[in-house]
Amino acid sequence: MKRLYFGDNLQVLRESINSESVDLVYLDPPFNSNADYNVIFGGRKSGDAPPQAQITAFEDTWHWSDESARTLQALYEVNGDLAELLDLLVRRLGHNDLSAYLVMMAIRLVELHRVLKPTGSLYLHCDPTASHYLKIILDSIFGIQNYRNEITWKRTSAHSSAKRYGCVHDIILFYSKSSKFLWNQQYTGFTEEYINTFFDSVDENGKRYKRMDLTGAGVSAGESGKTWRGIDVTAKGRHWAYVPSTLDEFVAQGRIHFPKKKDGMPRLKQYPDDLAGIPLQDIWGDLRPLHNLSSERLGYPTQKPLALLERILQASSNEGDIVLDPFCGCGTALHAAQKLNRNWIGIDITHLAISLIEIRLISAFPQIEFEVFGTPKDFASAQNLAKRDKYQFQWWACSLVKVPPYQGKKKGADGGIDGLRYISDLDENKRDIKRKIIVSVKGGDNVSVSMVRDLIGTMSTNKADLGFFVTLAEPTKAMITEATKAGFYRAANGKDYPRVQIFTIEDLLSGAKKPQYLDLSLGDITFKRAEKESVVVSQPELFDT
Repeated sequence: MKRLYFGDNLQVLRESINSESVDLVYLDPPFNSNADYNVIFGGRKSGDAPPQAQITAFEDTWHWSDESARTLQALYEVNGDLAELLDLLVRRLGHNDLSAYLVMMAIRLVELHRVLKPTGSLYLHCDPTASHYLKIILDSIFGIQNYRNEITWKRTSAHSSAKRYGCVHDIILFYSKSSKFLWNQQYTGFTEEYINTFFDSVDENGKRYKRMDLTGAGVSAGESGKTWRGIDVTAKGRHWAYVPSTLDEFVAQGRIHFPKKKDGMPRLKQYPDDLAGIPLQDIWGDLRPLHNLSSERLGYPTQKPLALLERILQASSNEGDIVLDPFCGCGTALHAAQKLNRNWIGIDITHLAISLIEIRLISAFPQIEFEVFGTPKDFASAQNLAKRDKYQFQWWACSLVKVPPYQGKKKGADGGIDGLRYISDLDENKRDIKRKIIVSVKGGDNVSVSMVRDLIGTMSTNKADLGFFVTLAEPTKAMITEATKAGFYRAANGKDYPRVQIFTIEDLLSGAKKPQYLDLSLGDITFKRAEKESVVVSQPELFDT
């Protein structure tokens, strides 16, 4: 099961996810105390206009409204104790963004508890602003006895704050569905300081070791209670940790330290390589945050490093298990699940997230197959989306040509670019270079040749090699002629590809027409879209029609 859902996660959970079907839930819900709401590209202060690339889908959700009051009332029918607790918190905090956030999170956490298997676990990633309130809510839903850890993750090396200590950590709350939860112990490596401190002896080969007791408390009538090398361990009220024959093998291997004192007890030499490492503790400072120039970075200020999600998945799931992320954002949890051979379910309320995740997964795993639900599947639904939300339509349309949406900083500042992608190719000297694809999306009822000319001009200004024009309406003959005039781009494989390619939404949905280009980093690949929005990637065909 590998599924991506576009929609409100509360509705998707209730309608599409069975009870006790999920092994692990990870969620990083959007919220920021310094803003009215925090969505994919950060938050905003009260009164500020949201930038173009910022999705306002959670604006209503995280502001107190009639819907917040109705949700709180509905909780009484689902979990009365939790509803009473929230009612008290709301009356104490007042009708504000934080109380709305807690109410909307509570109803979703109830559903996430429902879908978890008895052996399952939940990790809730948040900042210290609301973590204490969320912990109370989780205690009420999961039971105090199923609280496991409050993990502190150092998310940045330093941060300057006025008149307070720098805020450099996030909180991850770890709960299990029951006492029978799955657990795979994780370890961190030994630091040089730790080795020098605790492995305080050096053998004849210069290797550091520490001396370990070879006996255990209590006497034994068996082999481990026998005298060995003249030492009557029973007389000392103890027994050997290993039978005498094994102790002899250790001697032959040079693994026994014999003290100079005649009455001293021999001890086992334990080397760093003998141990898996230090059992992982609840303060995680060893995972480096994403650098601004990191190849992982996708443009999300709140994006988490892949290593963080891999650690969580390895600790609380096994291969083949189902991992659910109901606020999947840029898809790091899904990427980690795919990499570690888990099944996964991702839910997000924005087409931008769904589009970026599709491209991220396909780029990282060229032969991946997964299903996408909730996005337009026919012309009528695409037309409806274009009328309802211009930007959601643009982001979805970019996904059809497998180009990430362009993250303009503010409304009207995209410079005519709705999608942007870099592909790998070779120059005339066979050196690896990055080529640029830009996308222009039009969701109106009419299009004209001037729009194609604008795209060509934008390509020139931005030094783009290819331009995709995606339109809801049928292109005119003049538009097709103008696109043809732009000529061809010759790739490293010697093939010529049209520099300007025009696609209708209908053609892309039906598969009648597909983008044409070469990306050496992926090889020759064809993306096909099945009837139920399954994304199937096959080889060896290129993006040719």
